[in-house]
Formats: sequence, C-alpha cells, structure tokens
Amino acid sequence: MAGKAPKQSLVRRLGDLKVALLFILPALIGLVAFCLVPTVRGVYLSFTEYSILGEPEWIGVDNYTAIFKDELFWNGMAVTLQYVGLNMVLQFAIALGLALLMHGVAKSTFVRGALLLPFFVANVVVALLWFWMLDYQLGIVNEVISWMGLPRVAFFGSEQWAIPTIAFVNVWKHMGYTALLIFAGLQAIPHHVYEVASLDGASPTRTFWSITLPLLRPVLALVLVVSVIGSFQVFDTVAITTQGGPVNATRVIQMYIYQKAFAESDFGYASALSVVLFVILALVAFIQMKFLKGNESDLD
Repeated sequence: MAGKAPKQSLVRRLGDLKVALLFILPALIGLVAFCLVPTVRGVYLSFTEYSILGEPEWIGVDNYTAIFKDELFWNGMAVTLQYVGLNMVLQFAIALGLALLMHGVAKSTFVRGALLLPFFVANVVVALLWFWMLDYQLGIVNEVISWMGLPRVAFFGSEQWAIPTIAFVNVWKHMGYTALLIFAGLQAIPHHVYEVASLDGASPTRTFWSITLPLLRPVLALVLVVSVIGSFQVFDTVAITTQGGPVNATRVIQMYIYQKAFAESDFGYASALSVVLFVILALVAFIQMKFLKGNESDLD
C-alpha cells in the first residue's frame, strides 16, 4: 500500500499537467503564430532586400549599415526622444498626483472609475476627437482662444506645437491607467508605517519623500518601463493627426518604419529598423530596471 501512494500521486500530477497544458494550448498557439513566428521572420527579412512583389534577396548587414547613414532615421529617433521625454514627465507627474488624491482624498469609486474612462476609448477615436477640437479653423479650443482675443494656435500644423500636442493627447488618454497602477502600489504600503511616522512628528512632505516614494519604487519602476516602451511605440495618434508632418516634425520612428514598409514597399529595410528599435527598447528597459532596482522592495 505504501508503494501505491507515490505512484497514485504521480499519476494525479501527470493528469493535472495534461489538463493545464490543454488550457494553455490555445494561448500558446496564438503566441507562436502571431508573435514568435512573425518576430523570427522579421529578423530574417532584416538581412534581405524584399518587396511584397518578389522573393527576399539576402544582402547581409547592408540594411543595418544603411541605417547609420540614414538622416531620416536619426531625425525619427530625435523626434521620438522628444516625444518620450514630454510624455513621460507629464504623464508620470499627473498620474502620481492623481494616485495620491485617490489614495487620500477621492474615496469615491465613481471618481476613480471616471479617471479611467479615457483609457477605454480607442486610440483612433481619441486622436480624432482632439484633432477636431484643436482644429485651427473650426476647433472649439481655438474658438475659445479667439473669443479671448488671443491669436489662434496651429496645434497640429506647427513644428513648435505638434509634438507637445500629441504628447498632451496621449497623456490625457493614459494618465488614468498609470494612476491606477501607482494607486495599487500605494494600497500595498502598510498603514502602520504612516502611523509610526505621524507619531514621530513627520510632516506630510517628509512622509512622502522618506516613506511613500521609497516603498513605491518597484511599482514606479514597472510603470516607467511600461510607459517608456509604450511611448517609443507611438504611432496611431501621429498617423491620424499629422502623418509625420509638418516637415518631418512628428515623423516618429514607428511612423518612419510604417512608411518604409507600406508606402515604399521596402520591407527588408523596415524590418531592420524594427529590429534596431527592439534592441533599443530592450536596453532601455534593462537599464531602467537595473538603475531603479525594480526587483527589490524596502518592505522586505
């Protein structure tokens, strides 16, 4: 009888494993078909000259060599970095403020839910909404500006205003979700830590800098990594509003990749650009997690 128990346990575990694999299989098939296979093919195409009308022709690292001499690529990276900087500063500051308000003041579930509403609206709809509202001739924002006696602003048509405007639109859409992630981190901080700080006479400002921010570090690291990666991949807002203009002022790297692939049918070069962007994002994420010590917590 003693020998049968381990055998029955092994059989039960194998049965559970088969059931688990059965449930995982659909997601695994989707992962392989729509992520792994396209990624591997994209890396292969990056070493070829390929248009959709012919067969890929192997050219080695010529595409990667051309990238370093491509002025439009460097322009795209500069524009993207400008957007990422504006987007991250605004989104992080506003989201942190909203999270603190949700944690300390806005206890209403309705208010918290309302902050998330823009996140659930499709990116294309948000871009169209703000494109119409900020239109130079008919937009309600410029109507108000004109009514106040100020000159109208070409938000999407000016080299000076285009990137800040796109950053503002995306901050408006994503700040609620980012605030929710930070709010979840605030909920995980033990309340007794604040009680001890209060008994020691710590001011709210000192409590924020000495307790809240250090204990939020793992969550903030995750938020920063996800937000930076998402910011580098901005595309739909640009495609709907400016399409890379005026004069390449908003031609972010994703827009440039899209134009190379689908406007010029240069899929090999576009694949090489995508691989370079992937490597850049991987390095940025690694540096962020290493620098911010995202895998460590002061709560331990």
